[in-house]
Amino acid sequence: MTPEEIATAAADLMEAERTGRQIGLLSMRHPGMTLDDAYAVQTAQMARKLKAGHEVIGWKIGLTSKVMQDALGIDTPDSGVLYDDMLFRSGDTVPAGRFIQPRVEAEIAFVMNGPLDGDVTREDVLAATEAVAPSLEILDTRTLRKDPESGRARVIQDTVGDNAANAGIVLGAARHAPGAVDLRWTGAIVRRNGMVEATGLGAAVLDDPVMGIVWLARRMGQYGQRIEAGQVILSGSFIAPLECPPGTTIDADFGSFGSVSISFD
Repeated sequence: MTPEEIATAAADLMEAERTGRQIGLLSMRHPGMTLDDAYAVQTAQMARKLKAGHEVIGWKIGLTSKVMQDALGIDTPDSGVLYDDMLFRSGDTVPAGRFIQPRVEAEIAFVMNGPLDGDVTREDVLAATEAVAPSLEILDTRTLRKDPESGRARVIQDTVGDNAANAGIVLGAARHAPGAVDLRWTGAIVRRNGMVEATGLGAAVLDDPVMGIVWLARRMGQYGQRIEAGQVILSGSFIAPLECPPGTTIDADFGSFGSVSISFD
């Protein structure tokens, strides 16, 4: 994609977010679109967000589970940016119309106390982590999930360009030292409107959520970025996303690790 095409795609996605009207698949608009192009579109949106006064508060990792990778026919995770206006408290209610087609996933969040740059190890990630916490990620799509004429579903280039479908983060109140819990065996029972809809364990995330942060730091290093102290990292979902039409309440019970919830007007 040319610089002009990247800038136009970024502007169109941000307008879709503002108006609540989705755009067509970028991968169909630009058949030769690469992952590098998609991350360039994401970075162009970041520049616009920062210019508008928003702050980057962290990053999210997506497509970490085998089932989600198989669904998109890929073998690599993706990542997106968390902004200050995406942060919700557990128990909050999302106003009607805030999102287009919200879905929710359960994840383990990492709160960083040091930077991570480039080719890091698992031990580096643990040393740079202040705490881990229960969390929910709110997903949304500023592009169509499927082209209405051809029936073609979005591919990873569409998802990455659309900030990895990221829209919100809900942090639970509990905090734990990263070495005090076995994150592979940390999981949640997730209820939608009081009914159990999903269960999962951290091991679904690349066999170890810490390795998701390793992957992210290395990916960011390729694009001249790094994880900073004070940022929050969503390590990847261990459940399939749950649709959240108006009137939905999601509660995630992480047992002794904590709990987190969000509702949608």
